[in-house]
Amino acid sequence: MTQAQIPGGFVLAIEGIDGAGKTTLAASLGAVLRKVGLGVTIGKEPTAGTWGTRLRQSAIEGRLDAADELRYLLLDRREHVESVIAPALERGEVMILDRYYPSTVAYQGAAGLDVHQLLAENDFAPRPDLLLVLDVEPGEGLSRIRARGDKPNHFEDADNLARCRAIFLEPGLLEATIIDASSDAATVLAVARELIYQAVIGKLGERPGWVEGITSRSPVPRHA
Repeated sequence: MTQAQIPGGFVLAIEGIDGAGKTTLAASLGAVLRKVGLGVTIGKEPTAGTWGTRLRQSAIEGRLDAADELRYLLLDRREHVESVIAPALERGEVMILDRYYPSTVAYQGAAGLDVHQLLAENDFAPRPDLLLVLDVEPGEGLSRIRARGDKPNHFEDADNLARCRAIFLEPGLLEATIIDASSDAATVLAVARELIYQAVIGKLGERPGWVEGITSRSPVPRHA
């Protein structure tokens, strides 16, 4: 039974270019947080809803034009906020997001749209209590995609990923914490656990006993 709770919930967004290890980290952190008694919901964008499904299909069939792509992304995110994210936060859960609006800023920004306007378009989305950007070189990300048996789509070429990476890493733009994701998955998890531990204590303003189960006492990386 869930015993721990964070009033107002906690939004943890995990970002980075394709192949950075977002989905692996989201699942591992979900297991850690559930073990300490927190309720956890894991969401992935684009979602499996109506608009998200259209977006995923476009990644296979051919990219939409920038305006339609952004419109679908925003519609999908609004649906996600209303049906999943907001209810999870009301329950005092940790909402883990495997991609969120920073991906829109990075990928649509790489396509030529204004990154500050993209941020403004997403004002309706709850801001993360902690935003982690997993950073890898585009070549390494593509190697990981192929190693897991997937074929890179038209979003996933080295030049596009380099442009996306530059936006994710732009100082002050997304208020993100950068993790070197070229390390093994266990090291990345240990660093992320320490960052969540500190962020949860900061939000709670206290140190309940269960929170000690989050940390792994890893060194803390730099902030963007």
